[in-house]
Amino acid sequence: MASLQVSRLVLSSTSTSCSRPKAAVSIPKLPKFNVSIPKIPIKKQTLSVKEPSFEFVESLPLSLKQRRASDSIQRARLNVVLEEVMDRIEMHKNIGDQRSNWNSLLLNSVNMITLTAALMAGLASVNAHGVDSVTAVKIASTVLLTSATGFAALMSKIQPSQLTEEQRNATRLFKRLRVELEKFLRENEEVTEEDVKEAIKRVLSLDKAYPLPLIGTMLEKLPEEFKPAAWWPENKPKSPKTGLANGWSQELETEMREVAHVVKTRDAEDYERLGNVALKLNRFLAISGPVLTGVSAVSSVFIGQDSGLAGIVAITCASLAAVVNTLEHGGQVGMVFEMYRNSAGFFSLLEETMKSTEKKENGEVFETRVAVKLGRSLSELRDLAKRSNLSQVKENEFASKLF
Repeated sequence: MASLQVSRLVLSSTSTSCSRPKAAVSIPKLPKFNVSIPKIPIKKQTLSVKEPSFEFVESLPLSLKQRRASDSIQRARLNVVLEEVMDRIEMHKNIGDQRSNWNSLLLNSVNMITLTAALMAGLASVNAHGVDSVTAVKIASTVLLTSATGFAALMSKIQPSQLTEEQRNATRLFKRLRVELEKFLRENEEVTEEDVKEAIKRVLSLDKAYPLPLIGTMLEKLPEEFKPAAWWPENKPKSPKTGLANGWSQELETEMREVAHVVKTRDAEDYERLGNVALKLNRFLAISGPVLTGVSAVSSVFIGQDSGLAGIVAITCASLAAVVNTLEHGGQVGMVFEMYRNSAGFFSLLEETMKSTEKKENGEVFETRVAVKLGRSLSELRDLAKRSNLSQVKENEFASKLF
């Protein structure tokens, strides 16, 4: 019992000795506030920079990519054709100016040579008593007249005035083709291979109708018969389409058909008749000029003989040759023939276009184009078609009564 009490005393003393003094002022603790902030959900994304164009092209179907690549190639090909058309415009213009200069220079040279030779032949025939002087003048006149014969034959063969008119027409038609190609490229987003082939055909047809070289490909300047010019590709017959569209109506079809009939029976026949007259006149003058200078050259050889007839023939034929050459080349009969040939070709193209079953152009636009080309207003064009229709009806009624 005594031991237990001692241990309790020891423990109590120990606990009192180990206890720490406490502060007299106690600091109050701040209250805890539980504020809940909502968390913004952030999705983990992997940012990657990509070229939008490449990503778009890769997502396109294969057929669409091929079609776009083909369209760009065909557009580039059509641009190449357009560049060649522009180059041909410049070439035809320059060569036309050159051949116009040929006409004036050759005509002046031939006339000067011919008249100078005629004067020398006259002097030789007057001074026939001086043998040496007569021989010298006679030889000079013969040489000059022979040269004039060659130049006159060359001019009759190539017809410089007609060549000039050909280049003018080619320049004008190539300019029209250029405008049409530029308009097509501007208004159409898609260019097909058929469009390129059609443009190439038109360029080659113009090259064939109005060639640039003289040797080998030159058109016949004095043909046997009059034929209208043709500068458009031959259109293959196509099956007629059912139905009317693109501004065309049955009345407009009938109107254009009647206008084509009038153009063929009146205007085209008139130009063909006038073209034949110009062709015959040009052929006569082309043959007469060299023949007259040739006869004058031969006659000049016999100047100084017993008879003075040789000198008279030489002078007369040389003077007539100068007149004929001036009338043929100064009057530009070949150019007049080419003008009629081109006009007849225009009427042929107009008739073929109006009778075509494929209506690419809007009907009202085509009607306006035809009216302006024929030099008429729309009302006059429609009246012309109505009169033509009435005359055909009356002719059919009269024929039915006779038979």
